[in-house]
Amino acid sequence: MKNFIIDNTKTLFYALIIAVFIRSILIQPFYIPSSSMETNLLVGDRLFVTKFSYGYSKHSFPFSPPIFKGRILNKNPKRGDVIVFKTPADNRTDYIKRLIGLPGDTIQFIDGDLYINSNQVLKTIKSKNDKLYCGSSQIDVNIFEEKLPNGKSYLAAYRTDITFSNSDKYIVPENHFFFLGDNRDCSKDSRFLSEVGYVNQNNLVGKAQILFFSSNPRKGSIFNIFKWNEIVRFERFFNKII
Repeated sequence: MKNFIIDNTKTLFYALIIAVFIRSILIQPFYIPSSSMETNLLVGDRLFVTKFSYGYSKHSFPFSPPIFKGRILNKNPKRGDVIVFKTPADNRTDYIKRLIGLPGDTIQFIDGDLYINSNQVLKTIKSKNDKLYCGSSQIDVNIFEEKLPNGKSYLAAYRTDITFSNSDKYIVPENHFFFLGDNRDCSKDSRFLSEVGYVNQNNLVGKAQILFFSSNPRKGSIFNIFKWNEIVRFERFFNKII
């Protein structure tokens, strides 16, 4: 009996070490809790984030232990990447947004259009008067395809009634990045300087790569297997995140 307990304890310990290694060095699963990235990411999506995409900082590890400063094996992210990062407000909460501004960039909204370094981002209408969630409510939106200067394209939603029309210029500091949610009028992101603001490169956790599971929590719990045809979004399984 004693040997049985010892052997099982060792097995659990080794399994824990392997799990921590994989989660810290290779990939980590994340859950989408908010509507800020609709239509691309929905509440209830579960995705894999690669930790090695941008190198490693203390935030690559559980509980962000101060084991070293800065980043090692650093790789620069690309404009348009969907990235998980720790919010500068507390260096603890995970956010997921799209990278729009690189160090030294000037970002501004003018008449509802996004400008990067005084150049308007190409925006093509894809659908009008769609509905997206914002929290527990639905909002009317127009959905556009935006094309960034490096050629990266994605869908972005803007409210049809009141949208984020005009802003001051956001000048991205050195070693920092500027993020936006794709659901533009339902996202706390770098536009809100006191809550998110510019994100230091050390706060990057990893790049969102692929959806591996998705369920609609508004339809019920995934533990209700008899309603999986309503709850589980099978069509989203293993979709690449754009």
